[in-house]
Amino acid sequence: MEKIFVTGHRNPDTDSIVSAMSYAALRNALGERNCVAVRLGPLNDESKRILDRFGFEPPVFVKDMRIQVKDLDYDTPPALSAALTVNRGWKVLRSDSSITAIPVTNEEGKLLGMLTAGDVASYDIETIEDPTVRDIPLFNILSALEGRLQNDDAAIESISGEVVIGVPNGMDRGLFGHENYIAVCGDQPDVIRSALEANIHCLILCETELSPELRSIPTRTCIITTPYSAYRAARLIFQAIPIERICQTSDLVTFRLDDYLDDVREVVSKTRYRCYPILDPDDRVVGTLSRYHMLKPRRKKVVLVDHNEAAQSVTGLDQVELLGIIDHHRIADIQTANPIFFRNEIIGSTTTIVAEMYQEKGLMPSAKMAGLMCAAIISDTVIFKSPTATPRDRVIAERLARVAGLDLDELGRFIFTSSQGDDKTCRELMYNDFKEFHIAGHFLGVSQITCMDSVTMLDRKDEFLAEMKKATAEKRYDIMLLMLTDVLLEGTQIIFLGNADDIAQAFGVEPRDSTFFLPGVMSRKKQVIPMLSAMWG
Repeated sequence: MEKIFVTGHRNPDTDSIVSAMSYAALRNALGERNCVAVRLGPLNDESKRILDRFGFEPPVFVKDMRIQVKDLDYDTPPALSAALTVNRGWKVLRSDSSITAIPVTNEEGKLLGMLTAGDVASYDIETIEDPTVRDIPLFNILSALEGRLQNDDAAIESISGEVVIGVPNGMDRGLFGHENYIAVCGDQPDVIRSALEANIHCLILCETELSPELRSIPTRTCIITTPYSAYRAARLIFQAIPIERICQTSDLVTFRLDDYLDDVREVVSKTRYRCYPILDPDDRVVGTLSRYHMLKPRRKKVVLVDHNEAAQSVTGLDQVELLGIIDHHRIADIQTANPIFFRNEIIGSTTTIVAEMYQEKGLMPSAKMAGLMCAAIISDTVIFKSPTATPRDRVIAERLARVAGLDLDELGRFIFTSSQGDDKTCRELMYNDFKEFHIAGHFLGVSQITCMDSVTMLDRKDEFLAEMKKATAEKRYDIMLLMLTDVLLEGTQIIFLGNADDIAQAFGVEPRDSTFFLPGVMSRKKQVIPMLSAMWG
């Protein structure tokens, strides 16, 4: 069963993490059991503390969801041992017309080379010009010829020599000039006697047995009998060599299971192999890839929560099969080829929507999960002080708190009285909750830090501005905002880079030294972004 990945946005906040985890748990509880919550960035400190409090491990980190080799229906032909004979390899190639090449592996199962029908054919033609074989293991010869060794006491482990049938041309009948021969013959006593007396390397007797008289001749020759004819036996000798000697071992182009299809296509377009071996993380062969496998790849199945904007989503979103979106933000720019499940509501937290889906399915979350979901709602609604908060958020949070045995006020203090970040760099603080937006041709970067003492945070304004200048130069933002949202003041201190006139027009303020205060502003999506959108039309 294919996995379904549930993910929130990049630079995830607590609502993004928890809505993904709780929705995946809901689908699994309803019988699918294949949903996996993932995250697209590191956990911020708040999310870590909340997950630790309720005993949850963070979702798996996923950097990219582009199509990979492991998503393809690649071939899985047998991987042959390098010591196997050529004729065995040829039989495997002929057994399936779809197999164009077979991986050859060493004793550890790691790739040594690739064997094709062309390799076998080329070698077969070469044996006509040079009928000499070298160091063929004795076991290989016996296997290829279905032969029997007639002198077991012969101290020989491999066979070498020029293969001849009967008496070599140019020789006196019955005489072998030297030992470096492999003679193949039938019931030819004179040839057999001469071969044994000359102590040639090997004598292959076809469709006959060694007579007692000839058996008594002292010899170092290895004697083998075979049921095959002399011609066929001679050809089989050449095919008894190990396939490692004829397979391609150099200039191999390999791919790994985690390689991305975009990169694979680029490599394949520059080469002309019919198939390519695929390796696992241990360098063992798992299959072969051909061009036609790339035509209809399996796409990863994905559900998005807490966002519906491509710039905030996973890399490779255009290559996934998007199954659904659950969100409470503005409708943005994600497009799909087919209809999908889309649930977008005017509510303070995506986790509230997921909690209501539990209710709709008649499923009560566990006490641990209820506590986690309650914390996410409190975090995203800033203890219900955010203008995005609704009565539904409070009702659901209170219900989850009862299930988990929690006090909402205590939980709120736990979430928002954490360290003000004195032990962290401004860069770490700024990217804890950071989002990018494209509005009417303008590119924005907006960070939000929710705290209990924004005045103390403002003391580090120069540090924040230095980091913001680096980010603006790198990403070419038109405007960059840092929101220091103060729970006690119920407002937001803003540090900004960009056109001061645009800022003044959008927010109705007179900024000084790149800062200004917005009383009553607690929400990025419902207050800050709409003000900029309205200004730019």
